[in-house]
Amino acid sequence: MAGISTHVLDTSLGRPAEGVPVELAVHAEGGWQVLGASATDADGRVTDLPDVAGGSVARLLFDTAKYHAAQAADPRSGQPPFFPEVSIVFTVAPAQRHYHVPLLLNPFGYSVYRGS
Repeated sequence: MAGISTHVLDTSLGRPAEGVPVELAVHAEGGWQVLGASATDADGRVTDLPDVAGGSVARLLFDTAKYHAAQAADPRSGQPPFFPEVSIVFTVAPAQRHYHVPLLLNPFGYSVYRGS
């Protein structure tokens, strides 16, 4: 089993993205099976997602539309976000004990990487 954590940073504001809903799922026969959901804390982190079995294909789904809508000072207020969600799909190696998958977010782009 591997633990999964994530961290969302809003690069346009230069701070952690608080309140981003995050869903963890694994690929199973017939589609995606949701294992759990959470939201980023004041530091932009999610550390309470369930473990994932080694050899699984996992998905982190970030509801970025909800986050952008909550930004009261956002000049794009009233306009739908360009990326309403971000889906990150990755393979969980059987021997790996933990994955940290950060998301760098801005209104018109995003970047992800395998953290430590």
